[in-house]
Amino acid sequence: MKSIAIITARGGSKRIPKKNIREFCGKPIIAYSIEAALNSGAFDTVMVSTDSEEIARIAKEYGAEVPFLRSEKTANDFATSADVIDEVLERYREMGKEFANG
Repeated sequence: MKSIAIITARGGSKRIPKKNIREFCGKPIIAYSIEAALNSGAFDTVMVSTDSEEIARIAKEYGAEVPFLRSEKTANDFATSADVIDEVLERYREMGKEFANG
């Protein structure tokens, strides 16, 4: 079975607005996570789970998949990482893709 890296990047940060796409040492902060996952060779798929079109666009520029945006249920302040992971795996299942359980 294939493996997936799920990078979570909600657009609605309250403390540091747009923190995932803020530039740090020449590139958006999220680029470092994407590049690390891609360069590790450990994942068949590297995807970003986000509710933001802007984050999605930048994530794709750095090589991540963003086949769908998060639902309102997982884009709020109360959603857990487990909620996000469950949603991502379910959405991929609906697309006919399955991944190994960690």
